Amino acid sequence: MTSTAAIAIARDPGSLATVLAPWRESGCKIAFVPTMGALHDGHLSLIQEAQARADRVVVSVFVNPRQFGPNEDFGTYPRTEDEDVAKIARAEGDVVYLPSVEVMYPAGYQTSINVGDVPVPLDGASRPGFFDGIATVVTKLFNQVKPDLAVFGEKDFQQLLVIRRLVTDLNLPIEIIGAPIIREADGLAMSSRNRYLSPEERQIAGHLNQIMRSTLARLAEGEPLDDVLSGARDDLEACGLAPIDYFELRRIPDLSAVSIARLSATELGSVRLFAAVMLGRTRLIDNMGFNVPR
Repeated sequence: MTSTAAIAIARDPGSLATVLAPWRESGCKIAFVPTMGALHDGHLSLIQEAQARADRVVVSVFVNPRQFGPNEDFGTYPRTEDEDVAKIARAEGDVVYLPSVEVMYPAGYQTSINVGDVPVPLDGASRPGFFDGIATVVTKLFNQVKPDLAVFGEKDFQQLLVIRRLVTDLNLPIEIIGAPIIREADGLAMSSRNRYLSPEERQIAGHLNQIMRSTLARLAEGEPLDDVLSGARDDLEACGLAPIDYFELRRIPDLSAVSIARLSATELGSVRLFAAVMLGRTRLIDNMGFNVPR
């Protein structure tokens, strides 16, 4: 275990346990914020949410190979450890946990978690095995950190639902908190992958937010669901936000399809719009409910 200024750095479960033991003995409430690094203001908002709810905050940085497919960006995913540690220290996190792949998945490791039907649509359909990989690493991290609560961003809303189901099904004594999406000035959801965008692509990317807001507004006015979604997909393609992985309305929390012709006012609070599109080599994801703040 090492330290940078006032923040402790642990790289394996043993050193992490050494840091956390006296806090547990003194009755501190411990919050956990798992990340894959390349931190931005969205991540820092999760730390702030954790600080408001607990006495101590543990932030992990681990790029999990088990949630990347064979043609995805595991090898090029941004790794900025020194910058991340500095940002967590400035945000007044208490511990940074930086396990290696070898620590998390030592030689001979075989166990994984199958999360069942929760992730079937959306990213579960387009990225087979993705949520099993997330559930496996999050369960391992939960067992290592043993937090009282954990904070996840709503930007990865389907992941949040999977983790809530995981905690319920496995009787894990951890409160799961969903924190609001943090956006750029033009509405683009903050993401570590946004740094892949060229200046020209970055200008285009903001149209995703605009089209999603317009879609929700039209649906709230009672326009036909199929017509609105079809028109929105055409708008996305016209902007260069294509190919479209999905642009769908889903019911919460089971993510079932919305098959009615029009939404009634009473249904607006129980559905959410989900989007995943490609812009150049960057995959952009977002989601919105009908009460999304302006």
